Amino acid sequence: MNRILNEEFDWQRCPTVATQVAKRVDEIVREIRFASCLRRRMKDETGTRFTDWVDHLCLPFNDSLSVKLEELGYVRVDQEVNQETWRHPRAMVPAIRLREHSTVDVWLKVDSVSDFLQAHDLDGVVIGGEPAAQVRTAMVAHEANCRLAVIERHGEAGFQWEAEASNGGADVVTALAEHRAAFFSRPRVFTDRDSDRSGVSGFEQTHRLLSSAIQDLGTNRVCDLFFESERCYWESRNHAARVQRRRQGKLGLGWANHDHHTYRSSRESFAQMIGLFELLGLNCRERFYGGAEAGWGAQVLEQPHAGIVIFADVDLSPDEVTEDFAHDGLVSRGELGTVGLWCKLHGEAIFEAGMHHLECQFDFDAACVQLADVGIRSMKPFTDFEYLRQAFTVGEIWKVDARRLRSLREGGQISSQQEEHFFNEGSVGSHLEILQRDEGYKGFNQTGISEIILATDPRHRGPA
Repeated sequence: MNRILNEEFDWQRCPTVATQVAKRVDEIVREIRFASCLRRRMKDETGTRFTDWVDHLCLPFNDSLSVKLEELGYVRVDQEVNQETWRHPRAMVPAIRLREHSTVDVWLKVDSVSDFLQAHDLDGVVIGGEPAAQVRTAMVAHEANCRLAVIERHGEAGFQWEAEASNGGADVVTALAEHRAAFFSRPRVFTDRDSDRSGVSGFEQTHRLLSSAIQDLGTNRVCDLFFESERCYWESRNHAARVQRRRQGKLGLGWANHDHHTYRSSRESFAQMIGLFELLGLNCRERFYGGAEAGWGAQVLEQPHAGIVIFADVDLSPDEVTEDFAHDGLVSRGELGTVGLWCKLHGEAIFEAGMHHLECQFDFDAACVQLADVGIRSMKPFTDFEYLRQAFTVGEIWKVDARRLRSLREGGQISSQQEEHFFNEGSVGSHLEILQRDEGYKGFNQTGISEIILATDPRHRGPA
């Protein structure tokens, strides 16, 4: 039986607040021709929904939505002279800023303000924030008392941009270039990968790499930079990712609609991988257990400043589910579940294999149809609720190193027939995941997810 651990993270649907916020966004968008056109293009050209790109709203204190915020469950988190910031602790809805101003603003999150302006030929628009700033902004359209703006974030959940010339004595521009290059080219293959100390030297090297960057740039900025490099590596190994990235790039959006990053780990490396994520400021959220028949568990982590969520999968036994398996450590075992076999075939997700998948927010039906039109099929949805829909694209097939296969066969973990099949045909590697969230639901499917874990096991044929 599937169950979620940590009751404080048992997310509930919040339809009332989600409906009210979406209605107010729609009212503003209808007043701005550029925004209305962009909304159509988002759905038609990228299979995404305008509302999923909304970072926050700016409203007058007397706005029709402003006066309902507390009733809708929003909490005031910051108050300045003539300005307040409200966030919802339980629902996935935009932040709202209240102020003494007559305009109403919708702010969209993008990977790069410069890319957005270039994609839409918006010459002459002033960008707020230097290239090295953690927050960059631009006001892109204004009609009547409604405005559309874009915001680019790099490990900063606030709203004000500042020119960052230095941080602890290190030149930010130089440090960003150096550490970005180090992350994008970091070692991922290590000579001890098949030993009992699998990945130890890799974890030590990566820890030093991250620590050096944090000393120069701070934890939140480094978290943002690191996962930019992780998405790029995953994209380089997944055709569906490259196609969708180009589609979203044509509108200057980037991957700012990412929902969560999923990593798979061997049992013996799991606690070390979690340690790297915690070094980057990620905090452990809910834990999942798929049940004895599924043989897997997962730890969810979140970095609120950088907006990063991670779903970390590992083979797990029933007697381990009540323990703090993210920190206590798990010993290796002879039997391999879906997650463990994937790591033995391709390497650790934090290293050689790269992420198992990136899940982004879409208009579910539109994305599936549009990707199918360019030859990218989706697997059978493993979640099909009113408030949550999820499906993988058919997995990318990767070649498997003959030495890995020989080691697995000699260890009795695959048969000779499977060794031959994997060598000749390869094995499923990574996916793009299509997700649609509604009713402000922030959690994950607690029942159907084991089906997709098993469907992606290379020893079985998953339903396409």
